[in-house]
Amino acid sequence: MQVFRPWQWSKNGLVLAPALFAHRLLEPRGLVQALAAFAIFCLLSGAIYILNDIRDRESDRLHPLKSARPIAAGKLSVGQAWALFVPSILTALGGAYVLNPTLGALCTGYAIVMIAYSHGLKTIVILDVLIIAGGFLVRVVCGSVAIGEPFSAWLLLCTFFLALFLALNKRRHEIRLLDDEARLHRPVLGEYSTYLLDQMIGLAMAGAVVTYALYTRADETVAHVGSTNLIYTIPFVVYGMFRYLYLVHKKRQGGSPELTLVTDGPLVINILLWAVLSAWILYQK
Repeated sequence: MQVFRPWQWSKNGLVLAPALFAHRLLEPRGLVQALAAFAIFCLLSGAIYILNDIRDRESDRLHPLKSARPIAAGKLSVGQAWALFVPSILTALGGAYVLNPTLGALCTGYAIVMIAYSHGLKTIVILDVLIIAGGFLVRVVCGSVAIGEPFSAWLLLCTFFLALFLALNKRRHEIRLLDDEARLHRPVLGEYSTYLLDQMIGLAMAGAVVTYALYTRADETVAHVGSTNLIYTIPFVVYGMFRYLYLVHKKRQGGSPELTLVTDGPLVINILLWAVLSAWILYQK
């Protein structure tokens, strides 16, 4: 089970975002569709992680943290990994097409891009983090397609910038952790520097905050929600990103965003407060 990296499935929570903001989480049909899409993406992303670990098993053995992964550590053979990958990805894609043909096409496109990423695209500087951010964007679009509801363009942009923010911070953490051996583990890391990444991180953070603020004040949002009260959730977004930067710079965290987001007490409380306030505003009418 560990080879599927279930702790990273928190990323797939973005699939549920369209149902939340479209008032569909309290409707049985909408909830079932959203949860089905979530389950499909968990299986699909898990399969991609297996393929990535097969490809990177040699370099992972040189990494202080990734060397503990089942394939790199020798706990799971390459043959066994392939035996898990093939049925997992076929089941995920088949389930997506059954649920919605458009969802199936999106998941197929995601799988193709991520396989290409594992086979070489991740060695191209800047494009590597853009692909990761794009993967988060696809999750939101898939959630929207699954329930048959359009999603705000501002929230899509916010998702992209937020994912870019997390991906760039992860690169920064890898460089600081591996130091001079960063290029040996992953050649593309040699193309980055902490200064360059800090500039990019600043731009991504600004993009996420601005697009989220524009979403809360957009005419379609106000008409849908029935008020401008979502603007009061902005401080939670700002605090969350500032807190994450603090953890990256002062606590040397950020290598596993999915763990940091659910293990840091103040950050977890902030996310819960944002979610509760957002849900109350969205569902009070």
